Amino acid sequence: MLSPAIMRSNALSPMQSSGTTAAFATTLSILPDAAKLVFRGKTEAIEAAGAHFGVKPSLEACRFVAVGGRSVYWLGPDEWLFQAVNENPIEVFGGMSAALQAQACSLVDVSHRSDGIAVAGPTAALVLNHGCPLDLSLKAFPVGMCTRTVLGKASLLLSRSEEHVFHVDVWRSFAPYVWQFLDEARSLS
Repeated sequence: MLSPAIMRSNALSPMQSSGTTAAFATTLSILPDAAKLVFRGKTEAIEAAGAHFGVKPSLEACRFVAVGGRSVYWLGPDEWLFQAVNENPIEVFGGMSAALQAQACSLVDVSHRSDGIAVAGPTAALVLNHGCPLDLSLKAFPVGMCTRTVLGKASLLLSRSEEHVFHVDVWRSFAPYVWQFLDEARSLS
């Protein structure tokens, strides 16, 4: 049987090669695949999970913490997304699962559920606001913030990693739609 990591194909691969070639102030790029684990648990469990993962999760609402290629996103009062870029999801899940056996928590591998897009440039917030109702000004949505929101008709996780860089994590079935939406929006900005 093939490993799921081998069978994984990014839903955005055809989009990047067929994207508009004109120069825009905002760039779109496909983020690398990552192990993604949804964790649910109370304070003691999240502390144990963070210690094993090597990133102390934020307990502040709508914030994420990144260390190297690993990030932890606050999704709700007892829910976080652990992400490890270019790491084997089976190994990351196995290690986390073993480390959390004594904890009352839930850990689910969602690595194959979504793909990521980086939206970067001085007009990135404006491009996203063509379909996202949030105030994406630096004051209202600072670096290190993340939230679940919508873009057009697609639900997604939006985060700001730098002043002019946003990351969009969107379910694979909506990824081509979101890419085309952003590609068209940047031509209008």
